[in-house]
Amino acid sequence: MENILEVKDLHISFDTFGGEVKAVRGVSFDLKKGETLAIVGESGSGKSVTTRALARLIPSPPGRIKEGEILFDGKDLAKLKENDMQKIRGKDISTIFQDPMTSLNPTMKIGNQIMEGLIKHQKMSKSQAKKRAVELLELVGLPNPTERIDQYPHQFSGGQRQRVVIAIALACNPKILIADEPTTALDVTIQAQILELMKDIQKKTDSSIIFITHDLGVVANVADRVAVMYAGKIVEIGTVDEIFYNPKHPYTWGLLGSMPTLDNTGDDLIAIPGSPPDMLKPPKGDAFAPRNEYALEIDKEMEPPMFKVSDTHYAATWLLHEYAPDVQPPAPVLRRMKGFSNTGADSNSKEGEQR
Repeated sequence: MENILEVKDLHISFDTFGGEVKAVRGVSFDLKKGETLAIVGESGSGKSVTTRALARLIPSPPGRIKEGEILFDGKDLAKLKENDMQKIRGKDISTIFQDPMTSLNPTMKIGNQIMEGLIKHQKMSKSQAKKRAVELLELVGLPNPTERIDQYPHQFSGGQRQRVVIAIALACNPKILIADEPTTALDVTIQAQILELMKDIQKKTDSSIIFITHDLGVVANVADRVAVMYAGKIVEIGTVDEIFYNPKHPYTWGLLGSMPTLDNTGDDLIAIPGSPPDMLKPPKGDAFAPRNEYALEIDKEMEPPMFKVSDTHYAATWLLHEYAPDVQPPAPVLRRMKGFSNTGADSNSKEGEQR
């Protein structure tokens, strides 16, 4: 599949009274047409900052893209002027944010909020835009769209508001949809409906999705590939099967160990000790070393490169060096990995192969 987006050596900083916060430090990845790439990691790992930079939504000041390229449709978005970026944002690249109530204008009818992008980017007349808005509400599964188009956000439930936000994001048939933890604020039943809706919409529109989450259970159900972020860097990237069944980075082991499964293995959930580093002063060497019980002496001195595991699987850990000791994931993590087939990772990968 062809790449629709390429991010190369992206660095993003925020200037604060305490100094420069190096939020993203050399992130590189690509996104293929029609695929879902999940970006996972703890809070503060740089997931949202990275993806907001793709739509140039980093407030400046204090934020700034220090260096790197964001290549889309023959353009480097990192260097585009704001006027040119406005023609892309919402039209070719749309974002679904975590909290629908902060994404919707409480003083505007939802129909007008959907129609806004259609009139601006698609040059539709008001009547055409209204007809399309009704179709979009039908697409996202909102009942009685003809009547509800004239209602305000407070007249909808949380799950319904998130469907409206998805309809707004889909209005201009974007090539890339960025979903920034779109189900975190919802209960598990509504969460499952929204995830199923997004998968269904992707099949119909052939859009590419970047899905940001800290919930690996969600990843198993929606992703084709997974990028694991820590301290502003991607530390492991691979297909969903490679990350769930053959993880190589100790941080990925920790994330998997902290995830409950449907299998009753008798193991307690594993907590990763310590906390993420202060990005005002990123540590020397491997940023995860202070929390890594398998850290080697070299981890304290040198940052590991990305080692190739397969053509699609890479991990930044010195444990993959030819002279490193043979270290396997802890037994509870190995047992938990065997239970992930019940979370849907298997069925998701097969669905991805059929796509």
